[in-house]
Amino acid sequence: MSLDLTKVAAQVGSMISGLKDAREERQRRLRFALDTLGSTTTDLDDLKRKIAASRTTWLVADLVEGLDRRYQAPPTPADFTVMASDGSHIDVDRHRANRCYLINIGSALIHYGRRPDASLSSSPRLYSDDKDLVITPPGGGREQPVEGTVLGIKRAIEECRHLTDLAAGLPKDSHCLALLDGTLILWGLEAYPEFVAEALLTGGLLRCLDEMKKLNSDRRLALASYISFPRSTDVVNVLRVAICPHEPPDCDRCCPPGRERDCEAVAGVRDRDLFINLLETGERSALFITPSKIVRERYGDNRVYFFYLRVDDEIARIEIPQWVAENETLLNLTHGLTLDQCQRGHGYPVALSEAHEQAVVTGADRENFWELVESLMVAEHLPGSTSAKSFSKRTRWV
Repeated sequence: MSLDLTKVAAQVGSMISGLKDAREERQRRLRFALDTLGSTTTDLDDLKRKIAASRTTWLVADLVEGLDRRYQAPPTPADFTVMASDGSHIDVDRHRANRCYLINIGSALIHYGRRPDASLSSSPRLYSDDKDLVITPPGGGREQPVEGTVLGIKRAIEECRHLTDLAAGLPKDSHCLALLDGTLILWGLEAYPEFVAEALLTGGLLRCLDEMKKLNSDRRLALASYISFPRSTDVVNVLRVAICPHEPPDCDRCCPPGRERDCEAVAGVRDRDLFINLLETGERSALFITPSKIVRERYGDNRVYFFYLRVDDEIARIEIPQWVAENETLLNLTHGLTLDQCQRGHGYPVALSEAHEQAVVTGADRENFWELVESLMVAEHLPGSTSAKSFSKRTRWV
């Protein structure tokens, strides 16, 4: 039975009414946040020290060059390349007799300039060996199945690995931007044992980033991830620290639950709200450093920096590794080519759109995949039973 929207309509109406009533308060908080952001009385060095000493319950960005700096888009090279990869997967289905999963990586390689060209492809790969289905701790012990969140992380690593392979084939002296969709930060690993993080991060993502960095010996290759309509508040949380009256800010000690906090003056404001008011179309913000614990402790020279970019009426968050952020040529290449891609793609990077189209796996694709697996098992006279629950979902009884 489908959702009965008539039973939900009144609840939706109540939600909209509440949003409307809260709009004026949100605007007041935004104005205060913008005033704080642009305050000429803020001492940057003092604020950095205050951030470093703070003990907050929320993530606070590290500052590089201030809060309200703006940079116009640099010119693009006469000839350049943009590449992107994206992925989809079919997860392990515990209701089926055979355990396996599939990762489909889509890619786009687009050359601009005197010899324009484009190459689009997809690379599906099936994983069914025991070594692919689990991550085993050194010396033995409880294994971590590769499914759910872990499989999503593995797919993100495969997207980056695919980009690294594409970048290695670029001609010398080329100018290229390699784009990923989403974040460079493998947030989900914080919930898993050390050996899982070691296998997926040290032996996976960071190895790819290191290889890309090395490719810059004879070409200009920048790597970035693109986050559309970000919900992050890392920069707003800098303002929370700035207006906190306590030295140093300590949320648990100074502001226990139930006590009114001065920093609530900017509550509900997101970074994108700030920068849609600060930046003109095509401009980027100052650089910031992500406060993520896993990045700080594990990423080394690949520590993640980010900036915000205004594309028409939207703010995008662009994440880059440290070796891109600290190289002015690569930083400008990232800014200019990302903006160029968005302008060509009606607000979203063309190469990422094309890579996504190559990668997408539909619901029908998933059903066809499992039907193929089961039919081949039957042909080989192998048991291919499924759970009663799975059979029930595919059968109409009434």
